[in-house]
Amino acid sequence: MTAQFTMYSTPWCGYCFRLKRQLEREGIEFDEVDIEQDPESAELVMRVNGGNQTVPTLVYTDGSAQTNPSLLQIKLKLEEISSAEG
Repeated sequence: MTAQFTMYSTPWCGYCFRLKRQLEREGIEFDEVDIEQDPESAELVMRVNGGNQTVPTLVYTDGSAQTNPSLLQIKLKLEEISSAEG
């Protein structure tokens, strides 16, 4: 299965670290981009979050985004994407 979303994060973000661990435990694949190493991704995160570089920000294959979502919110979104593609 290919990743259904990209997580924009920073290495020092505790929320990002916790969410990554939860996703890995659940076997949910994702791509990750460090916004401190990629200025274009930092701009994307700011556009999604009203000018703030809030992480983790997830951008899904359907173009939608979530900021600091719970594991449940992510699972529900992945089900929604899967149903739409189905």
